Parts: sequence; structure tokens; C-alpha cells
Amino acid sequence: MVYRKQVVWTGLLVFLLVGIAPAQTPQAPIDQLGLTELTRAASGLDRIRSLVIARQGEVVDGRTFRGPALDQPVNIKSLSKTVHSAVVGIAIDRGVFEGTDQPITDLLPAPEGASSRLSEVTVGNLLSMQAGLQRTSGQYYGAWVSSDNWVDYALSREFVAEPGGPMLYSTGSYHILAAALVRATGDSLLTLTRRWLGNPLNIRIPDWPTDPQGIHFGGNDMRLSPLALLQIGELYRNGGLHEGERVLSANWIERSWKERGRSRYTDDRYGYGWFTTTLNGFQAHYGRGYGGQMLYVVPGLDLTVVVTADPTPPSSPGFTQKLDRLLEAHALPELENAGVDPQP
Repeated sequence: MVYRKQVVWTGLLVFLLVGIAPAQTPQAPIDQLGLTELTRAASGLDRIRSLVIARQGEVVDGRTFRGPALDQPVNIKSLSKTVHSAVVGIAIDRGVFEGTDQPITDLLPAPEGASSRLSEVTVGNLLSMQAGLQRTSGQYYGAWVSSDNWVDYALSREFVAEPGGPMLYSTGSYHILAAALVRATGDSLLTLTRRWLGNPLNIRIPDWPTDPQGIHFGGNDMRLSPLALLQIGELYRNGGLHEGERVLSANWIERSWKERGRSRYTDDRYGYGWFTTTLNGFQAHYGRGYGGQMLYVVPGLDLTVVVTADPTPPSSPGFTQKLDRLLEAHALPELENAGVDPQP
């Protein structure tokens, strides 16, 4: 499946840190894990567009295989949810929202025809995509984005599970949060994201699409460069600090990485905008977007990885199997032979 492919592909690329001769940085190649053969095999993947790898805050490899340069914005698809989660966290830190237990009906009016149970849905339920409302992604996505009011449509979906129950991947949940931020602050999501993330991290955040009411898409189609995504990953790796300045609370990062649900596609854990998995014994947190837009933070290796790829369908059904074989043949045995102790 598409999502499984993305996770395995990124699991592969997380370990490309070593054995890669830097294409756009002056440092000498680092080969602590001896994955040169894996790197060579992975370089033939025709969908990958860029790769940036930083260890202990230093970029050890940054390259564009095809497509825009590393400092040029690209569509990060649903990786937008990871960025948006940080904005919501800052809103809570600043008192714009009371917290993750706040009912969404405190922040937005229930549309006509919505279930009375809507008052049970909290900010946290929307962040973890456990609202219980019928999804607006997958087979339901087209009808949702074709509606004349995306927020009301998402809020009016029928309940198919209990709030706080299973994770039901739904971009509409994040769009509801975008509308709540706009109503609470009087500013657009674009303005808030630039003010709370773009300015302190010194990254460029271009405009991105809006719904029919002018609310910026809450969980899709943001445009960020690979180097900008790296700064967001580093912010999380450093506990919310950027160059010694507090941008995001460490508590929010801890809560974002805590398991709240599980993906039905990969069985990976999901928190607030982040998935968590284990790669060769190391705990890895990642955000993902369709087609291979990936941001990984691996604290046990002091590692942050950004991958961008061709986001257009379709994908080869054999791609996942190729990556599985590459991981089994190279990543696990080479890591074990290198003597690096896994740090879950």
C-alpha cells in the first residue's frame, strides 16, 4: 500500500547518513555504519527528488536527485499535518486554546444537522485523528473538497466510532483545527505559521491553497523547502529550542510523540501529527506526506532526515518489496556489525 511503501522507503533512507559522498556540502563522507552498498542501491530510485541528512545538528549530506533545489519550496502533502500540529501546540502554549481536552464546540459553532455528540470531540481527538467522525480522506476525500464548506462538511460527518477510539485518518480533522485557530485569533493559518514558526526558525513559508471560505488547508498542500523541513525536525530533536531560544514547549513534543492511536496501514503509533516506529532497534518519529514527503527524527542517533519525492500517482506495486529486500540485506546486518547500540 502507499503508506506502507512510504514508511519502508524512509526507513531505508534514515540509514543513508553514512557512506554517502556529500553532493552539496564540503564535508568528507561519513561511513560509521558502512552502508555504501545500500546507498548505491537506493540511488537508483526514480521517484526520489531530494535528501537532506543531519546528525547532531550538522548537515552531513544534502542533495537533489531531480527536481527543485534544496532551498526551493515543494508540496509536502500530508506532512502539512506535522507542521500544523506544532502551530496548535504553540497556540496552547500561548493560551489561544485552553488545551487538548477543550471541546471543539467551544471554539467553533456546530453546523446545522451535526450530531449532538460533537461536543464530545476535543482538540486532542482531532490532532490524533480519533474524533470518531466518518473520514474525509481516501475514498471520501473528493466529495469533501468538492463541498461548498469544508469545515461544516467535516463537522457534520456521522459518528462511526467513539471519540478517543481508533485512529481514523482524516485530513478534515486538521482542517477543523485550522478554522478554530482562525476564529480564535482573527488571523489566517498562514499568518500564524509564519509568525510562530517561520520567523523564529528563519524559514520561508509561502502561501498555500484555501477552502471556499478562505481558510488555509489545515492538513495538506503546504509548500516548504527540504531545508525548511530540516529546521522543523531539528526544533523537535532539540526539545523545542532553536539557537537557544524557546519556540515550542518540550512538553508539547513529548505529548506529540506519545502513542494515542495506531495506523491501520502500518500499525505504527500515532500521537499529535507524528508517527512513531522502530527502525533497526532505534525509536524513530516521523511525519509523512503522500508520495514520499518525509520528515524523520531519530533521537537515539541524533539524526534528522528529510526526503521529498514525486507526489504524483501511481506507484509501482513492487516498490515496497524492493525496499524490504534492501533493508533486510544491508541495513540491519551492517548496523549490528557497526556496534551501535539501539536506543529505544
